Amino acid sequence: MRNKVRGLLIAVFGVLVVAIPVLAHHSITSQFDPSKEGVVTGVLTKIDWVNPHVYTYVDVTDPKTGKVVSWAFEGNPPATYHRAGIRKADWKIGERVTVTFAAAKDGTSNLGFCKMIKYLSDGHTLVFRVGGE
Repeated sequence: MRNKVRGLLIAVFGVLVVAIPVLAHHSITSQFDPSKEGVVTGVLTKIDWVNPHVYTYVDVTDPKTGKVVSWAFEGNPPATYHRAGIRKADWKIGERVTVTFAAAKDGTSNLGFCKMIKYLSDGHTLVFRVGGE
C-alpha cells in the first residue's frame, strides 16, 4: 500500500513538473495589441533564434532626427517557425527590411511583435501568425 501511495505521489509530481511551465506561458495579446499595427523600415542587424521566442532586431533611422534607433521584435517560438518551413537562414542580416508589427500594450517604444518582414532587395516576404489572428 505504501508503495502505491509513493508511486501516485511521484506521478502527480511528474505531471506538475510538466504542466506548470505550460501554465506560465502567456498569450501574445497579454503584451501586444494586434489591432495597433506599426511599420518601420531599416537594416536587419541581429536574430536571436532562442526559446521561448525568436527576437529580430532592426536599426531604423528616425526621419526627424536622423539618429539610428534599434528596434526589437518578438516572434513565435523557433519550433513554430520550423514547422512552417521557416529557418533561421531565412533572416538575412544586413539587408534593408520593412517590418510590420503589433505594438506593445504598455507603450514601450521600439518594441513590437513581428507580423511580417519584407526584404526590400528582392521583395521576399515572411508573414507570421499573431496570437488569435
